[in-house]
Amino acid sequence: MLRVNDLEIGAAKRARRAYAFDDIAIVPSRRTRDPEEVSIDWQIDAYRFELPIVAAPMDSVMSPETAIALGHHGGLGVLNLEGLWTRYDDPSDLLSEVASLSGDAAVRRMQEIYAEPVKAELITERLREVRESGVTVAGSLSPQRTKEFAKTVVDAGVDMFVIRGTTVSAEHVSSQAEPLNLKEFIYELDVPVIVGGCATHQAALHLMRTGAAGVLVGFGGGAAHTTRTVLGISVPMASAVADVAAARRDYLDESGGRYVHVIADGSIGRSGDVAKAIACGADAVMVGSPFARAIDAPGQGFHWGSEAVHAELPRGERVEMERVGTLEEILFGPARVADGTMNLVGALRRSMATTGYTELKEFQRVEVVVQ
Repeated sequence: MLRVNDLEIGAAKRARRAYAFDDIAIVPSRRTRDPEEVSIDWQIDAYRFELPIVAAPMDSVMSPETAIALGHHGGLGVLNLEGLWTRYDDPSDLLSEVASLSGDAAVRRMQEIYAEPVKAELITERLREVRESGVTVAGSLSPQRTKEFAKTVVDAGVDMFVIRGTTVSAEHVSSQAEPLNLKEFIYELDVPVIVGGCATHQAALHLMRTGAAGVLVGFGGGAAHTTRTVLGISVPMASAVADVAAARRDYLDESGGRYVHVIADGSIGRSGDVAKAIACGADAVMVGSPFARAIDAPGQGFHWGSEAVHAELPRGERVEMERVGTLEEILFGPARVADGTMNLVGALRRSMATTGYTELKEFQRVEVVVQ
């Protein structure tokens, strides 16, 4: 049956139209507010945050030090527990080397660097560093490594467990190994779990039924991702967030009132994207490339994700980023550029105020148009 927004690609294939953040715009309403009156607090499980901003678990963005700094600023920093900080006692020289590489040599050398095994004792040590600072502790593992290191992560005192991959399903089928049973795994854990990515209503609904506290929408690593080029897989983020927000509503009814948080993860490059993601229904955003522009980011002006160092099929690039200011300035300004790469928080507040909204959940109902 042809859906209303279906297009015919050819006689044997139809596709639905989908929209990216660049395709839409937020519409002002009849009322405006003062930015100072806007609240952007959000809460997931027992944890409340002053900013709806989660830092992506990417080595170019999050170190224990930057995770702590973001936590003190009111956001949530997620450590990549399969990254350099859990493979090496001190990866500082390696980070500098990655920043100095050029061309195809960068891919080959990064594959060699990341071939070093992940060490359970370093996972424990890194999470301890963050925990002792007094901020919320969050760490991320891929679905493939979750079983292996989950006990280590929980024993280390993590507050929030993130299972993040290019795509994560509740029904992974394998003839070669016993797959991770997300529902059993989440049920047995004593900490809230955020899981993703996903990009469709049905996939999100299945993830919500596993008991996840939050789902990640998108494939992450937007600026550094080549999944569309390598695998041909991509879903424009405005449509993906709106579809998953609809799944959240349906699951709220199905479960008798259980609210699962939706976190946009991908294509959040500028402050306007933060506002558009929430306008489409997200509760928070996972940010990578804006933080990679920080002077104090561990990537030293470069940005890459775990997909970039895959041993057999890299699906990401090491992207050079223009450094524009400190982490604090990228969050709160003052902005010295007019392109949306600084003062993410101030821009979100002003976008909400300009359209007359003072709460994030209200702002999810704002009118948007296709440009």
